[in-house]
Amino acid sequence: MSSYTEPNFEKCAVITIDTQNDFSLPGAVAEIKGTYEVIPHMESILKACRVQKIPIVHVIRIYREDGTNVDLCRRSLIESGARIVCPQSSGAELVRSIMPLHAENLNFEALLNGEMQCIAEEEWVMYKSRWGAFYKTDLEHFLKEKDIDTLVFIGCNFPNCPRTSMYEASERDFKVVMVEDAVSGVYPKGIEEIQNIGVNVYSTKEFIDALTVSIP
Repeated sequence: MSSYTEPNFEKCAVITIDTQNDFSLPGAVAEIKGTYEVIPHMESILKACRVQKIPIVHVIRIYREDGTNVDLCRRSLIESGARIVCPQSSGAELVRSIMPLHAENLNFEALLNGEMQCIAEEEWVMYKSRWGAFYKTDLEHFLKEKDIDTLVFIGCNFPNCPRTSMYEASERDFKVVMVEDAVSGVYPKGIEEIQNIGVNVYSTKEFIDALTVSIP
């Protein structure tokens, strides 16, 4: 591990990716297999981070019913009538067990307009329109204003949005951590490839242990 990429947990934030009902729950309309199984690890990580008042940003998708804001590869599906993470729908909500107690209700129009919505102390939700959390969003500015230099990624479907977001974070010179058993869709070659760009790969236990040592 290089001193340049070694995580600094005193200046970290946790980024959850697309852990919404429509993608995460068994039998959901757009279920991503394996996501439900990693949620208990996500819960443990988020609990530990809330105790330490570490910033948490939940990054979500919202697909307008007319498909106008949807990726080209999925636009026909939405235009044909599929209702996936629609504004105001329960499917677009975060999985309840990863939400903080007494969280504010999501304001979908504000999120679609690019606002970072604070839903609890040191916890926000933001919308991304494509795979990467930094694409056409204010996430980089938001994090740097808070003097954050290390990002910890957990959530839904490594090959697409988590992986893209980690590459984008690396491009912006953030130190990057992936908690491998708290991300769905992880596979050995993918781990090797992100380690080659300086991403630090932890298990949930390793991450929580490291956090405890770094922030007594």
